[in-house]
Amino acid sequence: MTTPGHSDARLIALFLDMLAAERGAARNTLLAYGRDLEQASDWLGGQLGTAAAPDLAVLSSQWATLARASAARKASAIRQFFGFLAAEGIRADNPGKDLANAAMARPLPKTLDPRDVDRLFAALAEHLAAAPQNPRTLRLAALIELLYGSGLRATELVSLPRHAVRPGRGFIILAGKGGKERLVPIGNRAEAAVAAYAAHVPIEVKFLFTSRGKHLTRLRLYQLVKTLAADAGIPPERVSPHVLRHAFATHLLEGGADLRTLQMLLGHADIATTQIYTHVASKALVELVNARHPLADRKP
Repeated sequence: MTTPGHSDARLIALFLDMLAAERGAARNTLLAYGRDLEQASDWLGGQLGTAAAPDLAVLSSQWATLARASAARKASAIRQFFGFLAAEGIRADNPGKDLANAAMARPLPKTLDPRDVDRLFAALAEHLAAAPQNPRTLRLAALIELLYGSGLRATELVSLPRHAVRPGRGFIILAGKGGKERLVPIGNRAEAAVAAYAAHVPIEVKFLFTSRGKHLTRLRLYQLVKTLAADAGIPPERVSPHVLRHAFATHLLEGGADLRTLQMLLGHADIATTQIYTHVASKALVELVNARHPLADRKP
């Protein structure tokens, strides 16, 4: 149940604020989600925040005559809304998780061309050359190296413990979604970047990327990434921590990584989630088959 004093209007506003701040949702997306949730609240007599699963079935029946894309967007808005309420502790349950959805093609992930990644790291190198001992510059380098070098989620990255990255170990162990642990390899570049930054972080603090006694916020991470993109001459709206995670996955797949390995590295529970990356690597996969298959060098 919702906490007393939280009206639907207030809960919807909090949810939209989160979408804007943490996920960088576009204005049109926020407007569409806001309309969808307000409409759902009206249909449920202003009791959306306290709705149970049977109540949400009413919404599905209301969407039956809509275009598939519209119904899917509305269902997505409801699921994300209740997921937000559960994550924030406003509700103890999540009645939206099993809400039926219209069959839709999975959206393709946004990623970056390797040349854009090169530009991003070139801009980072300029910052380091200008201020090689500046803790904020060293922090930015560690963040970017871990985002692109290890494919960490934004939340996983900002909440890394102070001693998570140990020199010479080559990996970290993360508790990802659902509390499931996974091993994440850390490359030499990222390890060196973290070591340079960690020298400026007190050993007794809880988090590696500390900020005012807590860890760096996801919003601040988004701001840092987008500012670096602008410095690199890349439109900031094209770059985010999640886009760098997608680039990590895409470029590994193009380099010959298999889906099962990629699934483990990304922490996906279902390999179907990982398979979405194959669309960007189709050319590389064809070349891989032609080069590695036993019959590749035989003439027809």
